[in-house]
Amino acid sequence: MDWQFVDVEAEEQLCRIENFAIKKIQNGEAIDFLLTIREFLHPPDPTMRFFAQADKQTNQKHVAYTPCGWGPNLHTALRECIQAIRKFPYEP
Repeated sequence: MDWQFVDVEAEEQLCRIENFAIKKIQNGEAIDFLLTIREFLHPPDPTMRFFAQADKQTNQKHVAYTPCGWGPNLHTALRECIQAIRKFPYEP
């Protein structure tokens, strides 16, 4: 984890980025979602070091929502984001 020793100011929000992908099966079709996870060196809240966000919105025909999730570890943020993807339909 050498990147954590880089000399930056907290307001610069240095983060490491990882990507994951998941397929949402809806009406027999597979919809690809790319999930971007940011691990912050200086998180806005120490208990929320990881932030996950999907590349697509859901519920577009009503109130569009971008699935996301926060957590103290990658597992929690990723799980919250996936649950948010499942919550609403994808409506292109």
